[in-house]
Order: sequence, then C-alpha cells, then structure tokens
Amino acid sequence: MANTASAKKRVRVTERRTAVNGARISRIRTYIKKVEAALAAGDTTGAKAAFAAAEPEIMRGVSAGVLHRNTAARKVSRLAQRVNALAAPQT
Repeated sequence: MANTASAKKRVRVTERRTAVNGARISRIRTYIKKVEAALAAGDTTGAKAAFAAAEPEIMRGVSAGVLHRNTAARKVSRLAQRVNALAAPQT
C-alpha cells in the first residue's frame, strides 16, 4: 500500500485515468461493432457511414494514448478492406 503522499496521489490519478481510458476504449469498440453489424447485415451504405464515423474515433484513441498507432492502423485497414469488399460488385 502507498505510504507517501505522492504515492497516494498517484493511486488516485491512476484510478481516474483508468476510468477515462476505459470509457474511450469502450466507445471505440462500440463504433467498430456498428461497422461489423452493418457488414453482417449486408448494408453497404450503412457500413460506409459507420466506417466513416469509426475511423476518426479509432484515430482519436491513438491521440489519447489508449491505442498504439500500428494497432489502430491495422484495425482501420481491416475494416476498410471488408467495407470495400462489400461495396465491390460481385462477380
């Protein structure tokens, strides 16, 4: 357990930051789920709109420091690939 005043403060700050970061990650996951739901339903316009909303939200997570930039880039790339495959004419 923390003994010094500064260590106690760090515990309090860490708890606050953990709550904020958890909310940010949850928000990102929600946006990703909206894209995946539209993809599963086969809704091209809905998937494009959801992806357009999700991409900046994912990148905002990078700015906030809750996601590594390569992780975010990978997630965006894979979602874009799936959205584009749905939008492409089927042969």
